[in-house]
Amino acid sequence: MKHTSSRREFVKTTLLGSAAAGAAVTGRDAIAQNDLKPMPDMLDFSLDGEPLPQGKIGGLSISRILLGGNLLTHFTHSRDLKYVYNLCAHYNTDQKIMETMALSEKHGVNTLVIHTVPQVLATLNRYRTEQGGKMQWIICPTAQVDKDPDGYAAQVKELAAMGTEAVYLWGVSADRLTNEKNMDAIARAVAIGHEHGMPSGVGAHDIRVIRACEEHGIPADFYIKTFHHHNYPSAPRPDELTEVYTEVPGYWCQNPQEVIDVMAAVEKPWIAFKVMAAGAIPPEDALQYVFNNGADFSLLGMFDFEVAEDTQIARKVLGRVNRTRPWRA
Repeated sequence: MKHTSSRREFVKTTLLGSAAAGAAVTGRDAIAQNDLKPMPDMLDFSLDGEPLPQGKIGGLSISRILLGGNLLTHFTHSRDLKYVYNLCAHYNTDQKIMETMALSEKHGVNTLVIHTVPQVLATLNRYRTEQGGKMQWIICPTAQVDKDPDGYAAQVKELAAMGTEAVYLWGVSADRLTNEKNMDAIARAVAIGHEHGMPSGVGAHDIRVIRACEEHGIPADFYIKTFHHHNYPSAPRPDELTEVYTEVPGYWCQNPQEVIDVMAAVEKPWIAFKVMAAGAIPPEDALQYVFNNGADFSLLGMFDFEVAEDTQIARKVLGRVNRTRPWRA
């Protein structure tokens, strides 16, 4: 299984670097850094109209559209456009992240999915404790459960202490562990989440992860799996589909029909992500495709100025879904 250099660079510079510096560079230490910055004005996150349709994972009621975290952590999957990362980082300041979450809540999105990036976790904490925001968190630890099990457990413990509602094994890790046939490590990751009383899922870019988890009876509460079609101008040609995912040409779901076929028999909730192929597929097209073809929930990476329109689109799409896979949540 090969991955792109951009992904490796991101892992090295943004996530694992933080984790390696210590699972400890999470909540409190980062909050201390963030406390030096002024508080934004109090935000309005009161619901504007009806809530979005919801499903359940464990005891959690989750809007069928979840706020994706990559734009907030500034990892934008910008293919070969190197300036986009910095552009996003300059736009999505701590205050803008809070404003985006508030707008999302206002339009019915009640859950965020994100990685353990310390600075952003500190912002989430401030949003909840200082602003009174109710956004739920599904967060994936980025420590490696097989190589650093104590670090992984420490990250989950800290996430639980912060009030995180659910955790999942990072897709990058699950892809690798499945490729190495190390299902014991995946099972251990799921168990650690359960030990802290949280729904515990498994992420994946590679459909073999889901297939292997089902075959081995891994007790994951949900899956987070990439899913998008290939009908967009920069989509890969068939002869370019040589890896599980790549940044150039940009795709994150190698074989969408195989995903549909495998997930049809899976009875656990499925959160689809990368549904717009990192901005190449319009939201209405993307959401109609993933909900018609079996996803129970969909992540959407949104800037604040996109939230109102995208959630309106989501309501329209969810009102005309035509699916064969039953809702599993």
